[in-house]
Amino acid sequence: MQRFRSFLVVFLLGGFVAIQFAPVDRSNPRVLREIKWDSPETRELAKRACFDCHSNETVWPWYSKVAPVSWRVSGHVVDGRRHLNFSAWHYPNENYDEIVEVMEKGEMPLSDYLLLHGKAKLTPGETERLLQGLKATFAADPPLPRRPPEPDAAVVPADSSAAPADSVIASKGVPSDTTAAADGHEDHDH
Repeated sequence: MQRFRSFLVVFLLGGFVAIQFAPVDRSNPRVLREIKWDSPETRELAKRACFDCHSNETVWPWYSKVAPVSWRVSGHVVDGRRHLNFSAWHYPNENYDEIVEVMEKGEMPLSDYLLLHGKAKLTPGETERLLQGLKATFAADPPLPRRPPEPDAAVVPADSSAAPADSVIASKGVPSDTTAAADGHEDHDH
């Protein structure tokens, strides 16, 4: 039994070391076009509470370099930037109403982020000032709208005499790139 435990410990430690070599994206692409803030206070509040996941100015803490935690942190940042990126304002971003909704529900900032980043926890007054500042900011510099999702597939009858139950998928629709801007640039999740 002792031999089995020793083997298990060595196996688990070896696995832990091995997963450290899995590539994780911790990049900070250059700031392409930052939103035009209504005031320095709004930017500072957003920087405290939002920038680590919603900008290209992420501060990568030490634990973002240790798997498997690094996978979760990187995933949050990639997903956050995809929805709202204050550093790439020339791409489609979430609108003000969507931001208000997730903040009022307490969904943002993420609770696990707040556990390790106490400074990101805004007081109710700070949250109200941030939302008012974002409202003014978005009014003066609105995000490009996101396109509505396109259908995944077009269903057409196999032949003109076929009943609807005999329909086949004629083609698989490919959703358009909702992150492409009017200037023709593409967004690559970095």
